[in-house]
Amino acid sequence: MQKIFAVLVFLLLPAAVHAHPAPDGFADLAERLSPAVVNISAAQRLDAGDGLPDFPEGSPLERFNDIFGDEPRIANSLGSGFIIDPSGIVVTNNHVIDGADEVEVSLPDGRTFPADIIGIDAVTDLAVLRMQTSETMPSVAFGDSDTARVGDWVIAIGNPFGLGGTLTAGVVSARGRDAGGRYDDYIQTDVAINTGNSGGPLFNMDGDVVGVNTLIFSPTGASVGISLSIPANIATRVVNQLIEYGETRRGWLGVRVQEVTAELAESFDLDTPYGAILSFIDPDGPAADVDLRQGDLILTYGGRRVRDSRIFSRLVAETEIGEAVELEIIRRDRRMTRTVTIGELDEGDADEDSPAAPPGLVSPLQPATNEVYGMTLGELTPQTRRRYRVHPDAEGVLVTDVDGTSDAAGKVRAGDVIEEVEFTRVETIEDIREIVANSNGGPLRFQLNRGGQYVLQSIRP
Repeated sequence: MQKIFAVLVFLLLPAAVHAHPAPDGFADLAERLSPAVVNISAAQRLDAGDGLPDFPEGSPLERFNDIFGDEPRIANSLGSGFIIDPSGIVVTNNHVIDGADEVEVSLPDGRTFPADIIGIDAVTDLAVLRMQTSETMPSVAFGDSDTARVGDWVIAIGNPFGLGGTLTAGVVSARGRDAGGRYDDYIQTDVAINTGNSGGPLFNMDGDVVGVNTLIFSPTGASVGISLSIPANIATRVVNQLIEYGETRRGWLGVRVQEVTAELAESFDLDTPYGAILSFIDPDGPAADVDLRQGDLILTYGGRRVRDSRIFSRLVAETEIGEAVELEIIRRDRRMTRTVTIGELDEGDADEDSPAAPPGLVSPLQPATNEVYGMTLGELTPQTRRRYRVHPDAEGVLVTDVDGTSDAAGKVRAGDVIEEVEFTRVETIEDIREIVANSNGGPLRFQLNRGGQYVLQSIRP
């Protein structure tokens, strides 16, 4: 009898059979997926018109022109991306390459290729690049993000702090997160996403891309276990349009909508709050051509239940332009249907007011111009040694600028060379970033070579 009971209990727990078991490790996935995850380097040329000083001939400050140089300076940003087609099509975040004059894609094996920008979408913060190569590239594929459940294992591979090819793991923490964007429906995870991970892929245990890592919630700028990724089902549509048209084409209804609260749901005799209430109808929009009114409660859109006001805007945006869609509505406690033909959205318009983003949300993009603790860092080369009059014995990482509002101001000068951090020898900017990443976020001790003299400074971030 006991054996029969045990079998019955097992049969009553089918979910455990279908769920992925806790993995023994991620080595096989890392080996298979990492070749298609790339580093993105975006450069923007800055000239005197961008705020760099240019002192006139004869001025007492003319000598500083030699320090700033005659050539335009380059501001760099580093992020992550992933190849989705063997021809070299790459997906990343728009903010990684925003304003870039030059973009390079670096593979894990060290090869680097220039890339062209196919298209960008600032609304969803996505961009598509094409590598300048005729070689066949390793690639990964988008999966169905709607199947990702809270508690599922996921992994991220990317370029945190310039440390390419880094894998972190965790679980899906929540679905449907809003960060203040027009069509937000983020996947929240506890995967460690840090500076430089922007644009990298979020994989499920089948090796499918279920998200594009985009934002982290952090009061410090470093990972605190709340990361947001654009769902693959949103990204796929945007990416396909950027590849086909070079731009996005979204549906437009010409309305603004209001959330349905629990109190309003009760007043409409709904068991649970759902739907969207029309709060404004653009007289020049498609909705003005049919019998829709302010105060109408939209329950379904094209046969799909409208979960909330934010999802309603996304449903409209994803509808083919020119398609006729049936709406089920409640007007003054009477249910009825209306059919509307979807127009094309001008990105200057919006189907709803976008709320402000919650405080603490930041894009995990590598800081421009290699800034650490208020210091802009550069490499020691024969040219920079001459420009900054670096002592011949100095070896390490050059400081090229200091933020006057940072704790480093007054302690560090342009031309100082960082030789040690926390009494650990450093030779590259990546060495310093690694020490910073492994610190507790407090002050660090920097040993500087200043004209052959050694200066020790404690600097706060």
